[in-house]
Amino acid sequence: MPWSPRAVLLRDLVLGILGTLAFLIDLGADLWAASQYVLSGRYLWAALVLALLGLASVALQLFSWIWLHSDVSSPLAPKPPGRHLALLHLLQLGYLYRCVQGLQQGLLVWRQEAPSEFDLAYADFLSLDISMLRLFETFLETTPQLTLVLAIILQSGSAEYYQWVSICTSFVGISWALLDYHRALRTCLPAKLLLGPGASVIYFLWNLLLLWPRVLVVALFSALFPRYVALHFLGLWLVFLFWVWLQGTDFMPGPHSEWLYRATVATILYFSWFNVAEGHTRGRATIHLVFLLNDSLLLVVAWATQSAWLPSGRLLQSLLPAAGVCFLLGLALRLAYYCWLHPSRRWEPDQVDGTWGLHSLEERRLLQNRRMAHLAKNFFPKARDEAVLPWKGEVNGILKAGSDPARET
Repeated sequence: MPWSPRAVLLRDLVLGILGTLAFLIDLGADLWAASQYVLSGRYLWAALVLALLGLASVALQLFSWIWLHSDVSSPLAPKPPGRHLALLHLLQLGYLYRCVQGLQQGLLVWRQEAPSEFDLAYADFLSLDISMLRLFETFLETTPQLTLVLAIILQSGSAEYYQWVSICTSFVGISWALLDYHRALRTCLPAKLLLGPGASVIYFLWNLLLLWPRVLVVALFSALFPRYVALHFLGLWLVFLFWVWLQGTDFMPGPHSEWLYRATVATILYFSWFNVAEGHTRGRATIHLVFLLNDSLLLVVAWATQSAWLPSGRLLQSLLPAAGVCFLLGLALRLAYYCWLHPSRRWEPDQVDGTWGLHSLEERRLLQNRRMAHLAKNFFPKARDEAVLPWKGEVNGILKAGSDPARET
């Protein structure tokens, strides 16, 4: 049964609050772990945790600043003065500012008996950017942090309580980002196959089940050869960066900022699949899967020949078979998703997820997040209608002053 409009708005508001809390809790767990490493005299581990936090935060602020700077301000949704925005992002608070802004807009539309078309569209616009930034943060910081803490545990042969907290918060953060990203892709498409909650669960499970073995084998290699893991990452990252460039991505507003996006996607591809180009993705996804599988098998072979170095050898003897089972199960769920649950020939308006289901076609065009719509068209390749295309005089879904939608054809 479709959700009522008020229930949809309340659900989106609650999900936004939980997502922000998950980010803050994960950040607090990482800072707690770093402080414990310092107190125990393990300064290198603390430095690595803080370095991952810092690099991911800088990348996130750059994305947020570039998007805010390139988006055209609307009289109904004015942006803060440039100096204030610059200061917020310089203080690494740009992402949190977006979260607070999204929650304020969500609360505004929920409290109104009959929210305006623009308020509804603007709430979706903000939440889609937040979902994209959350996904970037997950693969730039949360997943590497999880890999690092697993490597430390494997190398030391024991796990402290704060490390278990870090593992749990990382898994929650990764899970939330995957589910939220899939929901965001569906929300910004006005025409797609009606997908129930089961499709999102299957999507989440196959991503998580394929990601977990990859994280484990990279952590294993890091524990065995801590001096060479950076070279391993850099080598594969350059290959993926070249591959992304060959696909001709056009996600960011300028050619220079596009390289920031490509570098981020290359980092994601080191751990998981991410589609960046239109067209049939089966071939590219298969190439990526085979490439990562071969690389992971080489890392497992390295463990088999050098396992005596690690004090946690018995633990690995049970973890690696479990990782193999997870991979096979994740692969089976992935095939099931694309065979039966992924949008194919029949398309229907989605009246379940997201407030876009509350709008007519003209209302959806009032304000559209073209960044996420572009990625959604790549993920849902059958969605080819005028509803996802921008009007003339439009910048990221916001009409410039003087543009008349009724006259643009």
